[in-house]
Amino acid sequence: MRRTLVWLAKAAAAVAVVLVAFVAILLLVMWREHQTDITLPTPTGPFAVGRATYAWTNEAETDDLAPSPGSKRHVLAWVWYPAARSHADVPVAYMPAQWRAAFAEQLGMFMRSFFKKDPALVHAHSWSNAMVSPAQHTYPVVLLRAGGSALTTDFTTLAEDLASHGFFVVGLDAPYRSVVFVLPDGRVVARSPGYHVENANGNLADPVIGKLLAMWTSDATFVVDQLQRLNADSSEKFAGRMDLQRLGMFGHSFGGATALEFCRQDSRCKAALDMDGIPFGRVVPEGLGKPGMFLLSDHGGEMADPESRQVLAEIQSIYDHLPDGRLYLVIRGANHFSFSDQILLNSQAAMRLLRLVRFGGLDGRRGLAISADYVHTFFDVYLNGTPAAALTSLSGKYQEVHIEGR
Repeated sequence: MRRTLVWLAKAAAAVAVVLVAFVAILLLVMWREHQTDITLPTPTGPFAVGRATYAWTNEAETDDLAPSPGSKRHVLAWVWYPAARSHADVPVAYMPAQWRAAFAEQLGMFMRSFFKKDPALVHAHSWSNAMVSPAQHTYPVVLLRAGGSALTTDFTTLAEDLASHGFFVVGLDAPYRSVVFVLPDGRVVARSPGYHVENANGNLADPVIGKLLAMWTSDATFVVDQLQRLNADSSEKFAGRMDLQRLGMFGHSFGGATALEFCRQDSRCKAALDMDGIPFGRVVPEGLGKPGMFLLSDHGGEMADPESRQVLAEIQSIYDHLPDGRLYLVIRGANHFSFSDQILLNSQAAMRLLRLVRFGGLDGRRGLAISADYVHTFFDVYLNGTPAAALTSLSGKYQEVHIEGR
């Protein structure tokens, strides 16, 4: 018996040593990844891409989430657009320095030092405040909204690719609604734990979700109003260059729900694309009545519970009432991060371990390429009049794409 106990103790000690060594090596690999430069996928369209930002205050509405009563609502718009390059142009920082610092503070030591790539080492393909390309007099406009735990910059790959195909892409972040926000005076606003949209789990009756969805859609409406003012202001470089008669919106997660509900409410929006977002709001019982598309990740192993089946039923209900040309697609092997830069900027060593437990096996760059192709083709069809066959034929190009709705 004593020999057995001694042997078991030695075996346990050996296993512990192996585990400690494994964790140490994993952390070392993740730390090196964190400190390594990375360049995002190259845009596939013919245009160079410019990026500008606008900080706007909505004086007409108060922010009900702000701790100070009567606080006005703020929005930061990130604008990507077809550009004409010049030798004076400089590349944009993936994330401005103040935003990098604020975001790092929210992440905590482990996430910012090991699991996440340093944003200062991420290289995009946009040019700061470049002139709008003269190739066309006007370009259609597409709004972009990230999910609750992401920032607009997390979707730089999709935004740059869409802009390179001849679109103004306008992403928006807002204090108390985005995971973190830097006000024009430098103050940092973090999202309150009580307003995490991820806690809803598809519950349409959740009062927090109802409140947030109304604010997110209102932010989108305000941004379109501001774009109309920019377009009409002869002193602005974007004056007359945005065709707001050709307006669409796409978003990820709760941003996808926002895209659907905004396009249901606002007649200016002509088409909506929901990327992996649970739908909420009146669009669920009433439908959209405009061209729409669902582009989802692979949730095949998660749909056994009643809540998940209810979400699928709600998506199917909206899809069933969409006009002709609708699409409902699943990207096999994709996970919730496959649509954003996070799939490349999260530790690849950690992501490989997650794949061992079936957390999406799709290569990150492949997933972004599929998403980008569908996004720009969808808006080409419904904002530029490209034949619908350009969109429906894409499934033959990507074997990972499965058509759910018929």
